[in-house]
Amino acid sequence: MKTGLVTGIAGQDGSYLAELLVTKGYRVVGAARDVQRISDFLSSSLMSRVELVEWDMLNPVAMVDVLLRYQPAEVYNYAAYSSGVGMFDDAVGIGEVNGLAVVRILEAIREADTNIRFCQASSSEMFGDAIESPQSEETRFQPRSPYGAAKLYAHSMFRIYRQRYGLFACSAILFNHESPRRGLGFVTRKIAHEAAKIKLGLANELRLGNLDARRDWGFAGDYVRAMWLMLQQPHAGDYVVATGETHSVREICEIAFGHLGLDYRDYVREDAAAYRPAESVQLVGNSERARKQLGWVPEVGFREMVSMMVDADLRKLH
Repeated sequence: MKTGLVTGIAGQDGSYLAELLVTKGYRVVGAARDVQRISDFLSSSLMSRVELVEWDMLNPVAMVDVLLRYQPAEVYNYAAYSSGVGMFDDAVGIGEVNGLAVVRILEAIREADTNIRFCQASSSEMFGDAIESPQSEETRFQPRSPYGAAKLYAHSMFRIYRQRYGLFACSAILFNHESPRRGLGFVTRKIAHEAAKIKLGLANELRLGNLDARRDWGFAGDYVRAMWLMLQQPHAGDYVVATGETHSVREICEIAFGHLGLDYRDYVREDAAAYRPAESVQLVGNSERARKQLGWVPEVGFREMVSMMVDADLRKLH
């Protein structure tokens, strides 16, 4: 039985990956800063099938101890400051956790067991002011936030540790990916949640920024499956994980409210104060390498994903 260690297991991606590993017959070790709070975020069925261990992203000695104790064949890192509205908050903390801490994990693997395969959740925010669209693994990175810069540092170190030390280290360049487990600070979940509240008579208006802003949005469950596939390959590499399609915030509103029999135009108001600067080049991913080399294709479509999120919030609020 393989052991897979998942950091940030309480988050959206970590929980989906843990569920996937369980179905694959893995022994799953969930690593988190505060084990006592995990039960508030994970389902009871998953809680009964994973082992939990404290994981300090700033303590490399403790990391080595955990790796030696559990001897994982694979490590997946989802522990990070979130993107969304927090990409500029606490630049020093973001640099520590999203950047330097990832290198601490690489060093811990070097010391504990160089056979461990490691996959890092990188981000399309590394492209920032992209020079071309769509973006592939060969596109030049130009981050425009502390979040993107810290992710790029970690991503760059993966290449160095592969070349210098021969570690099996993969960087998954994840474009926007959503689910019912997404935090309310993200526009997709905000729309789904507020649409459900309006349907139930708990709210009467939703204020958003630019409704015509577009993103490449996919389903989180599909994206963690791509990361698992990366660690099953004969050679390590970096892969863009994306749908290759863009949709607007307006489309999310139309689908979310329409799923509830409502017209979003009756409830959604654009708020100029919430506008974010538009990209000069559209961020959309070219995942051809992942599709060809990993055999990966997204299985959940955009409309299905948004409807799934609305249904989940409706159940929670009802």
